Amino acid sequence: MSTTTLQVRKDKLTETRLVTTEDAALAPGQVRVRVEHFALTSNNITYAAFGDAMSYWQFWPTGEDGWGIVPVWGFATVTQSLHPGVAVGERLYGYWPMASSAVLQPERLTEAGFTDAAPHRAGLHAVYNQLLRCNRDPFYTPGTEGPQALLRPLFVTSWLIDDFMADNDFFGANVMLLSSASSKTAYGTAFQLAQRPGIEVIGLTSPANQAFCESLGCYSRVLTYDQLDQVAADAACVYVDFAGNAGLRQQIHTRFGQLKYSCSIGGTHVEQLGGAKDLPGPRATLFFAPAQIKKRNADWGAAELGKRLVQAWQAFSGRATDAAAPWLVVQQHQGPQAVQAAYAQVLAGRGDPRTGHMLSLG
Repeated sequence: MSTTTLQVRKDKLTETRLVTTEDAALAPGQVRVRVEHFALTSNNITYAAFGDAMSYWQFWPTGEDGWGIVPVWGFATVTQSLHPGVAVGERLYGYWPMASSAVLQPERLTEAGFTDAAPHRAGLHAVYNQLLRCNRDPFYTPGTEGPQALLRPLFVTSWLIDDFMADNDFFGANVMLLSSASSKTAYGTAFQLAQRPGIEVIGLTSPANQAFCESLGCYSRVLTYDQLDQVAADAACVYVDFAGNAGLRQQIHTRFGQLKYSCSIGGTHVEQLGGAKDLPGPRATLFFAPAQIKKRNADWGAAELGKRLVQAWQAFSGRATDAAAPWLVVQQHQGPQAVQAAYAQVLAGRGDPRTGHMLSLG
């Protein structure tokens, strides 16, 4: 048997290659899974853009300098097991390589799932090392794996951003500015923020995506990037940056004298990524979702946090996949060349924001 992987040049994200290798024999305690399908969104482009800074390249190392594998969220089935606690045929949700198969080293097994304890992952954040058994996962519903893979990891981040802002009393602001407003993480955040009394949620987007963002109904207003002057310069506001566009960040920090907080979530504008030094106003901070998970686990306990997340997820996913007016329409891409083409499309920011890409290299 062999495995096909999409690899990306770490210093030139537009350059990719397909690599097929023969599968090595499993060691005792390991399992092999077939990665059946996975989501590809601007969130994965963020993983690549911040691959070195945030250690995303380290989850699935290629063993070759200069080349990396972009991690993705999706579903896999166990095809071979040398671990007594993991059965062949088990279906798992988790953080995979862009590949047709993967090898795991399960440890700390529970009814809900297990941790991949491969030695190279020991120093990486635990959230990304968790594999969940679908038959015990309260988020899981059969038949909707596409929307789950596309929206679930993003929505958890969205929920945590909203929770973090509320936890900090919105830093004294009543206006939230969200860039890249058509991205799934941004509109998930807007969906949550829209439920907060007294908070105006302003989506910033390109002219091409303005109508889509307005159709969602979760933004108080949707403005194009050149319409910042329609927001009062003295507004007490928070900037939640999903785009990573250094020029836009500079404009916002310069225009708004009452900017209370500025955080960066991702980097959808790959060509405009830049540093945040020497900006007027508050220091731009990278939002790291696992830190808020850790805090809320301590505040509430894991069971209560999980309960709140599942309730919020059910409300959001129900609205996003409403057949009468869906926010998300799933498009399938099958085979190595199709996956390579879909990656190039998402990296370039092309396509309908309502389309969600599900990919399979198998």
